[in-house]
Amino acid sequence: MNKNQYRDMWVYIEKEGEKVAQVSLELCCEIRKLCNETGEKLCAVSFGSLPEGELDKILECGIDRLIIVDGSGYEQFNIDSYANAFTVLSRKYMPSAIFVGGTVDGRDFAPRFAVQLNTGCTSDAMELVYNRDSGDIEFIEPAVGGKIMAVITVPVLRPQVGTIRPGTFKYAPAGRKENVETVHEVIDFPTEKKRCRVVSFTPDYKDPELDIADCDVVVCVGNGLKNKEDLERYRRLAKLLGGKIGCTRPLFDRGILPYQLQVGQSGVMIKPKLYIGFGISGAVNHTAGVDADVFVAVNSDPDAQIFAYADYGIVGDMNKVCDTMIAALEAKKA
Repeated sequence: MNKNQYRDMWVYIEKEGEKVAQVSLELCCEIRKLCNETGEKLCAVSFGSLPEGELDKILECGIDRLIIVDGSGYEQFNIDSYANAFTVLSRKYMPSAIFVGGTVDGRDFAPRFAVQLNTGCTSDAMELVYNRDSGDIEFIEPAVGGKIMAVITVPVLRPQVGTIRPGTFKYAPAGRKENVETVHEVIDFPTEKKRCRVVSFTPDYKDPELDIADCDVVVCVGNGLKNKEDLERYRRLAKLLGGKIGCTRPLFDRGILPYQLQVGQSGVMIKPKLYIGFGISGAVNHTAGVDADVFVAVNSDPDAQIFAYADYGIVGDMNKVCDTMIAALEAKKA
């Protein structure tokens, strides 16, 4: 395989109803930066047309080309038809890399077309780096339970395929290009070849109290929490700060807080203005999911790994520190 024959990077545009999924916009912004380094074009691939307002969002990310796929078999998301379309398109246009949001559908869909193209597929990278010497993309992600950061490459095969979790990268539009090429492709997929079908659909109930992805203030509690009853003081602190509570995986494993509040690589990626972590060791799997303007850590162990990530560190009993913060905030409000 001649890697030099493969050019341009693609982002799969996932939809949530008539809206573009946020992760697709985040990927377009991040891959725009990679394309600026490599000199390649950024191409967005969408199944079906997009409402004008949603199309504008994609164009503002600085794409060079938009491929719109039409034909039979795409009325609803389907693994078989979508994977086939990407296989056909990839063989025709030969992109160097394809990026898919690490959603429930994306994680199922990307490996399917990757294996049909006889190439590799990485998942959950926290950073993407272009290696000028090899011409490969380095997918950097935590490994061995978060103890190390692994660098994964696809050195021989193309395209390089990767899924990226929502919230990993920031949505920071670079601005639309003056000339954006639009390509229409018709790829039919027979209904009888679909191995699964939608029987029914019920949207998830979304409790706003469990939505912390876009919260400005997150008070995060770790395995240092000894008693479930102590959790109330942290809820109180979060409320006084106008924020919400989050947790690390051990608290979810212990059944103290739901999965939706788990912060980290295997949970929710957050970008708050203020993050306060209580009783958290600082494993990479957790800290990799936090991109805060101000990072505060509270731990009784002065050698805790989390202090290496903190702007401000407090060594002390987490419950006592929390109570002190509550008292100071209530006194200020009084």
